[in-house]
Amino acid sequence: MLSPKMQEALNDQINAEYYSSYLYLAMAAHCEAINLDGFGNWLRVQAQEEMAHAMKFFDFVLERGGRVDLKPIEAPPSKWESPLAIFEATLEHEQYITGRINKLVDLAIAESDHATNAFLQWFVNEQVEEEATADGILQKLKLMQNAPGGLFMLDRELAQRTYVPPVDTAQ
Repeated sequence: MLSPKMQEALNDQINAEYYSSYLYLAMAAHCEAINLDGFGNWLRVQAQEEMAHAMKFFDFVLERGGRVDLKPIEAPPSKWESPLAIFEATLEHEQYITGRINKLVDLAIAESDHATNAFLQWFVNEQVEEEATADGILQKLKLMQNAPGGLFMLDRELAQRTYVPPVDTAQ
């Protein structure tokens, strides 16, 4: 059973994950509007991942006998100056989500909620990967700032990403 405080915090995280999906969809739309379809593809896949994360939280709350309380999702920005600005914002957003996950872990520990703490460890590990991936693309964009051909090579590379649903480690 979830404590009221833990349930509220998990519901807030569901909202944050849905916002993340919206944010990446908005970024994808921007990239595709400027004919960077590979960037758009990568960001669409990222949006799908964030939706899956939201559903993992959604299912967990229900499995623990809690109540899901869906809240309005804030509208994300719709324009960025450049692909570099998009990936600066992506890394910053992933760092923000990492901070949120860390606070959820802290709350689970404070509440002696071992089941939620165990559940959250998947997200702790996932955020390490999310930040590293965003930073890797950001660093490539910084390196090629004066070589526009590199942008098109990276666009082609990012077009190869496909969505792979998260593995349920509980089974």
